[in-house]
Amino acid sequence: MISIEELHGKKALETFIRFPFELYKGNKYWVPPIIADELDFFDPEINPVFEHAEARYFIAKKEQKVVGRITAIVNRLEINEQGVPKMRFGWFDFIDDYEVSKALLDEVVAIGKKEQLSFIEGPVGFSNMDKVGVLTEGFEHIGTMISWYNHEYYEKHYIQYGLASEKKYLESEFLISNVDSTLIEKSSKLIQRRYQLQLQNFTKTSEVLASADQMFDLFNESYASLSSFVPISERQKDYFKKKYLTFINPEYIKFVFDNEGNMIAFAITMPSFSKALQRANGKLSLWGILNLLWAKRHSKSAILYLIGVRPEYQNKGITALLFAALKKEYDKRGVKIAHRTPELEDNLAIQRLWKDFDPYVTQKRATYKKEI
Repeated sequence: MISIEELHGKKALETFIRFPFELYKGNKYWVPPIIADELDFFDPEINPVFEHAEARYFIAKKEQKVVGRITAIVNRLEINEQGVPKMRFGWFDFIDDYEVSKALLDEVVAIGKKEQLSFIEGPVGFSNMDKVGVLTEGFEHIGTMISWYNHEYYEKHYIQYGLASEKKYLESEFLISNVDSTLIEKSSKLIQRRYQLQLQNFTKTSEVLASADQMFDLFNESYASLSSFVPISERQKDYFKKKYLTFINPEYIKFVFDNEGNMIAFAITMPSFSKALQRANGKLSLWGILNLLWAKRHSKSAILYLIGVRPEYQNKGITALLFAALKKEYDKRGVKIAHRTPELEDNLAIQRLWKDFDPYVTQKRATYKKEI
């Protein structure tokens, strides 16, 4: 017998957050979140996404043991301003028992019908800055702090429920040694001269924050054409600056400006914290903090988190300018691998940015959709 409970309050939400720690115990590829960060993320007083979105949290129990969880999300901005009648769901984890996954999805469908929405889609977060997609290939690769990992049986549960693949995503890597330093440096200088561009390097977080609002505006502009895009609000800019930009090495962030001082491209990258997060196991103890600080300085993998180029500058080689600068930083720290976070499979423009670096796909993931 499966029972479903809706959770309210911080203490109950900790049960929700801790369930995957049990589900993936001993799994060498799953990367645990920091529990305190997850609690803050779901707190309407802290996360400004709740200005235009609501979330409900459910767990499934079998014989009094937690065996699954799901978040049901209604994004009012997406529904009312963009006209997309979507019922979102995410943070969807469960044991390999179809009764469990079905009972949880039934809760999402019920809310969607009550809200008079047309379909459910997931797993997704609140916006494009959140994690996305159920992993369908690449289970033998370690996850990242900004992507979900899941067991292989998840996809069959989606299909059995009648969900159909909607959007497909690729994650890929390339060796830093694939980058021809001489060629990319030559291209970088040529592009700077041709388009009268200025690259901005950083050594202090305060320098990054001074131009961060321009970066988020450019993010909204350069990603607006992608499906399911929800723009970042003014309050969210402040939230993401605090959550991410104050945590990432400033040297791993690059901005490009035209001769009038307008930002035309940016690259937000970071060291891989996956191994450090596994050692921390959800807790920011002194040991956990020391592991994260060590990874920040010494990780041999870099995560390419966000790359944005103003539409009129796309296909003009701006990536060479960004990556020539990034490669110098990576070489200083001995970084060997660059990992690209989930990108839409049909986003050929972003894929062309990296073709000269001989990338190889490591993981595939997808969102699933069902009319209700």
